[in-house]
Amino acid sequence: MKKILILLIVLIGFSSCKQSKEKKVIVSKKTKYSEIIKNDYQLYTPNDKVNAVLILFGGFPETADDVKREFKIIDTAKEHNIAVILSNFNQKLWLEENEKYLLAEKLQNIIIDHNLPTENIFIGGFSSGGNVSLLISNYIVGMKQFFIDPKGVFIVDSPIDLVALYKSSEKNIARNFSNPSVQESTWLIKTLGENFGNPKDSIKEYEEKAIYTYETNTISNLKKLKRKKIRFYTEPDTLWWKKNRMASYDQTNAFYIEKLSENLKAKGFEQVEYITTHNKGYRANGKRHPHSWSIIDKSDFIQWILAK
Repeated sequence: MKKILILLIVLIGFSSCKQSKEKKVIVSKKTKYSEIIKNDYQLYTPNDKVNAVLILFGGFPETADDVKREFKIIDTAKEHNIAVILSNFNQKLWLEENEKYLLAEKLQNIIIDHNLPTENIFIGGFSSGGNVSLLISNYIVGMKQFFIDPKGVFIVDSPIDLVALYKSSEKNIARNFSNPSVQESTWLIKTLGENFGNPKDSIKEYEEKAIYTYETNTISNLKKLKRKKIRFYTEPDTLWWKKNRMASYDQTNAFYIEKLSENLKAKGFEQVEYITTHNKGYRANGKRHPHSWSIIDKSDFIQWILAK
């Protein structure tokens, strides 16, 4: 089972929750930043003026520490007085309504408790953390009791289409490329099937929870983000996926992200950017993998956040 969960980093990027001891580190007056570490998040914030707030969600099995290791954004953020919140909320490909409310409430409380500004917030995540980012942002924008509307949202190679995940798992089982792949796909079909059924018979259940359903062009969980800045990062290395997973392009996250980008632009989403990279995907340990935080150009990313 451990091997199965590790493999999910590649295809669906769940995130996991790791509790840490709560502590607060107050830096000296000579230092511009404070570091606040709690059980469910880490905050790195300027002691004085805060130009923007960046909220990050990791993929499976990433904790806040893992995100900090894989996405080395904090030093760059410090140069521009940007506060960074690393969340431990995870293990979610979709969100139930009560989960959306509790998460939105938690994020707002973090902003209030630390006197962070509410006018320039950006939310994003890697793999399943990107799913969480889009879903919670769409929810917050539509709820009057929350005043932390994000100015922008971004994802990094996220598995946005749950129907596609189910069908890709069926292909993996039929292909029988490797035992771990078959075990992983069996687990996925079981998990999605128990929650939504087989998409052949219950596609509406998938549409209600997923960010995007390519088969029906459904984007109902993104409609409130039409006036927001949105970035989709992906590295569509078809040769890597073919060699390492025997996966065709239409089994990759990149395929469905590209189609979603096209769909949103056709529906009048004017601030959507689909950003592809080449040979930028590497894990912190140096391992080549297109499904990685590293595909983000940090300097360009910061400029996107600070742009008026």
